[in-house]
Amino acid sequence: MRGCQTLPDLWLISDERNDADLERALQCLPRGSGFIYRHYHLEPEKRVARWFELRRIARARGHLLILADSALTALEWGADGAYGAPRALWPTRRLITLATAHDLADIALANLKRADGVLLSPVFPTRSHPQAETLGPARFRLMAAHARMPVIALGGMNPHSAHRLRWPRWAAIDGLSFP
Repeated sequence: MRGCQTLPDLWLISDERNDADLERALQCLPRGSGFIYRHYHLEPEKRVARWFELRRIARARGHLLILADSALTALEWGADGAYGAPRALWPTRRLITLATAHDLADIALANLKRADGVLLSPVFPTRSHPQAETLGPARFRLMAAHARMPVIALGGMNPHSAHRLRWPRWAAIDGLSFP
């Protein structure tokens, strides 16, 4: 991992659904949590402006900041890392790389690309993809065992489902936001 940094256990992921409450959510996360900024719904100028607004709050709380974009953009925006599909990752010594994974092929590619972490999903049903097939705890664990890096559970995660899964690292959009 870049600079021997340990990945946080708790991750907040930005989305159009939780945008209005991100400031409060970032302030309520335990110090040193992770924040993955996506905000694909915004026009480029608004996306970068929103990033810098949220980055200020996240830095003040000691959160790790990951940008869902290219490594080059992550470096330009002052992120700690980049997040995306394994095939799009470009490992660099200066950034943490987090890969998305939905199957064993994604995990294998994340291993090959030497990602620093992988977000494996969907573990449980989600509001964004209610009809999607979920992994469930048993398949999640079987797939996670193939990763050569820390695995972060994603999909229907909240404090209750994280306890049910008994997995140390998890991420959420709705599960860490406020109604």
